[in-house]
Amino acid sequence: MTSEKDSRGTARPTQTQRSDRATDRPALDPTVTELTGLLFDRHDREQVHAPWRELISGAAFAPRPELPYGERAALSYQRLHLVNDTLANPEELALDARRLAALHEWTGVVDSGLTTLAGIHYNLFLGSLLDHDTHRRDVSRYTSLDRTGTFLCTELEHGNDAAALRTTAVLDRATGGFVLHTPHTGAQKFMANTSAVGGPKSAVVAARLLVDGEDHGVFLFLTPLSDDMGPLPGITVRPLPPRLGSPVDHCLTSFNHVSLPRTALLEADHGRLTPEGQLRSDLGNRRKRFLHSIARVTTGKLCMSAAAIGVSRTSLAIATRFAYNRHISGPKAGTRVPLAAHRSHHGRLLCATATTYAMTFLHRATVARWVEHTPQERAEAERQVAVTKGWNTWQARAIATECRERCGARGLFAANRLSELVTDLEGTITAEGDNLVIWLKAAAEMIFGHEVPPHSAPGTDPADRHLSDLAFLRDLLCDAETIWQARTRDALRQGQSGDPLARWNAASPYALELVEAHARRKAADAFLAAAERAEGTAAHPPLVGLCRLFLLKELTKSSGDLLAEQRMTVDQVRALSASVEHLIGELAPHLRTLVDAFDIPESVLAGIPLVHGDATHVDHCLAAVEPIGAAEPI
Repeated sequence: MTSEKDSRGTARPTQTQRSDRATDRPALDPTVTELTGLLFDRHDREQVHAPWRELISGAAFAPRPELPYGERAALSYQRLHLVNDTLANPEELALDARRLAALHEWTGVVDSGLTTLAGIHYNLFLGSLLDHDTHRRDVSRYTSLDRTGTFLCTELEHGNDAAALRTTAVLDRATGGFVLHTPHTGAQKFMANTSAVGGPKSAVVAARLLVDGEDHGVFLFLTPLSDDMGPLPGITVRPLPPRLGSPVDHCLTSFNHVSLPRTALLEADHGRLTPEGQLRSDLGNRRKRFLHSIARVTTGKLCMSAAAIGVSRTSLAIATRFAYNRHISGPKAGTRVPLAAHRSHHGRLLCATATTYAMTFLHRATVARWVEHTPQERAEAERQVAVTKGWNTWQARAIATECRERCGARGLFAANRLSELVTDLEGTITAEGDNLVIWLKAAAEMIFGHEVPPHSAPGTDPADRHLSDLAFLRDLLCDAETIWQARTRDALRQGQSGDPLARWNAASPYALELVEAHARRKAADAFLAAAERAEGTAAHPPLVGLCRLFLLKELTKSSGDLLAEQRMTVDQVRALSASVEHLIGELAPHLRTLVDAFDIPESVLAGIPLVHGDATHVDHCLAAVEPIGAAEPI
């Protein structure tokens, strides 16, 4: 595939590709067009999203579930080169969080193995080198993919507590360089893609900097791992068994007194070594230096959030097409109706669609916050990234599972993608910080260092407000957040004195509920802002209805607490279910429109038998399978 390049290093489609895109995107009604613009950054869509959408539309990115595990892993590396070929300047991609996240959002739906490799190479590896550019390194070997980059932080015995990792990098006074070493089996680097698959590799390795026996904490070290012949001397790589989801060449990696040059240390204001071997740092303790060293993990969380919403949208596109193409017996003898005609079917898909819109708008708001934050706002921006990553990836798993179930046994076939999309999401939930752990960290910060926004109509009696009022519904989500914050504070204060762990154990369940309530409210705010931007367009009525559906469904989870705290009336709680069902009835005719706005390339959907209806599905799935015996033609 050939492309022109613009000044930002983004691939622009050639004239041939532009005509192909016009074919791939048939004329749509104004509602779909406006919804798509709202979902995909509107004015930035062509720069941020279009190149990746165009890329995955090509035949080279067609799913290949029939390939053996190892061949699929190798294919992901081949596709990484195709990604790189579209870039005028890979360094610019590494420094652009919006485009990095969008890369994950689109490639994750066709090859999550590729998404993993791209996130590691461009964000964790190349991004870390660029963020610590004291030595003005030549990175051309990595931007050309002559050497693929990887990132070695997690150890066999140190995952979420990576700050306690045991790999060491000892300053060698004789050479001025460092000696990288794995002191015991528990310090082996775990899950990194360090095998021979994909060619020669280099890594950014997290290790303890030891100078004359003094531990200065964890820093990053640029370390060549392999060449065309395999691992370099002193480096041992052991492949791990296959895992759930798309194949990646995960391994255990260890170092036996590997010599590194002085320039291997990634230095910046958080820590520099003087020629005499003295550490100079703007940060006061080792933990802060560690967090600065691995700061790229925050952008990685954004990328995981993006991958999750891409999977949610694709799962819904598949399941919705199936719902309209699959026909079953109707209420009258001899009649047949689509699955989508049944409330028990389209209602679940609509609720999942509402959540997916909320996830997408929350993700966009979080990316903007991260890109635009000031130094004083960094801590809060990082927390929002962590909260969004956890909420989006957990919601995505529930949505993808729902979509798979709505397609019955057909959803289990690999050719139909749904079962693999579900398992791929398990990786996003754990990667770049386990969801539960990053939420607990956010919870600890929010107990006292967080203020819930005020009501839109303070002092108004709940009885005077109505469930059709979006501002009222949003205020109720704020109330739920306030309730859980107060309960968390009470639990912490009443905890066992003199035992910090016991106090935290008593408060942490409430604290996690606080984060959940906060995530729902932030998603609601982002959704409401998008609906406001749609005012005066054809998209506004269905978008407002979908937003209200999301708010009502989320409030149902807190209705008991809101009633107990007199934030809702008995009649309002009783009316919740009926309001949801009435709204689903109103939105049902718009389901296809709302899902078509996800803009999944037709070429991607064309390769999924499930979306084409009953007649072709089994033939597609069996096309590559030899029959066991002969039978009479049907």
